[in-house]
Amino acid sequence: MNQSRLVAPTLKFLVAANLALLISSAGAQTPAGEDLARKVDQLGDELTKVKEQLKQMQDEKAAGAATSAPASSATASASSVSPNEPATILFSYGEINYNRPTKHTEDTQVDLRRFVLGLQHRFDEKNKLVTEIEVEHAVSSADDPGEVEIEQAYVEHALNQTWSARGGLFLIPAGLLNERHEPTAYYGVERNFVETAIIPTTWREGGVEIVGNFDNGLTLQTGFATGFDLNKWDATSTEGLESPLGSIHQELALAKGHDISVFGALNWRGIPGLQLGASVFTGGATQGQATTDSRVTLWDLHARWTPGRWDLAALYARGSISNTAELNQPLVGNPTLIPESFDGWYAQAAYKLWEHQEYALTPFVRWEQFNTARSYADLGTGLTPEAAKTERVITVGANFQVSPGIVLKADVQRFRENDDANRFDLGLGWSF
Repeated sequence: MNQSRLVAPTLKFLVAANLALLISSAGAQTPAGEDLARKVDQLGDELTKVKEQLKQMQDEKAAGAATSAPASSATASASSVSPNEPATILFSYGEINYNRPTKHTEDTQVDLRRFVLGLQHRFDEKNKLVTEIEVEHAVSSADDPGEVEIEQAYVEHALNQTWSARGGLFLIPAGLLNERHEPTAYYGVERNFVETAIIPTTWREGGVEIVGNFDNGLTLQTGFATGFDLNKWDATSTEGLESPLGSIHQELALAKGHDISVFGALNWRGIPGLQLGASVFTGGATQGQATTDSRVTLWDLHARWTPGRWDLAALYARGSISNTAELNQPLVGNPTLIPESFDGWYAQAAYKLWEHQEYALTPFVRWEQFNTARSYADLGTGLTPEAAKTERVITVGANFQVSPGIVLKADVQRFRENDDANRFDLGLGWSF
């Protein structure tokens, strides 16, 4: 039951009851002036208490609405967490996916894509620790494809009700998916291509971050962090064509820290169900290891709107790498040179078609275009690579919610340029 609905009747009852007391006191044989004054004071005290209780319930309701917005519970501000919660919280998410190519069914795979365990510990009302460890592809060893990695490990200190500070390894606030990437939080078996090939989700850096949550629905995040390392670029492989920044991110694993990056993000949720945001990240990427300085810059614009049963989203992201002509000169002749620019966008619509108790069926469609090598710097006639073709992908599928923390997924993906990649996908995901 909504407790705030009980406040108005309770308030009316107290007013009526105390007025009755005043009237009866006026007709009594006691000194009227003193008795009336005492009753008025008592009534004022009772009304003050009721108002305080109403305000407390309204604040708790507002805090609950804020935490239900598109943001990971692990990345929520310390000041927004209830002091009544347990000091230590265990959380987790994971997914098992089935991918069946349409043309090459012999390449069908079933994979425990990722399994994540997280721990949040609150030292006191102002300080907490957030950590996550992830295992990809079930088994990790020198002879297996799996990988073990620390996804987050940071300490957060609440400066006041609005501002908090973080230090350590944290997720960069970019796009709609990077900070909230649990399988229950997005549509489709696999994460979208724009936020994996262009924005290298999940993307984390080590550094210092300041977070501000304002009463008007605005969230500001900014800070300093480690950046990319172009010395890791492998011109002999196709990894850079799959994700330019994903191939050179450092993940705070003996990360080179000569060049420090800066970042900032704004997200506005002032209207219920609406999120409008933008982000930018920029910093040097040669890390003092080359004679040529180069800067990597990535920015995005995104929006999400959930009116009624609809869930609508759109995003555009663009990245650039400066001075690539000088960096590519010694790499000429290899299949994958460093691109000068890369970008992509998508639009997505989902509709909750059916729900019963905790069950819910939500079909969706997503159209996306992305190019991981939109342009190359001029190297001279016959040496400059041609820009890559823009891939266009349409994904049609549905999420079936078994409970708020368990989801079954199915979709079909069709590729315009590389139709060998066409496939049918199934997935099981969980999050708590």
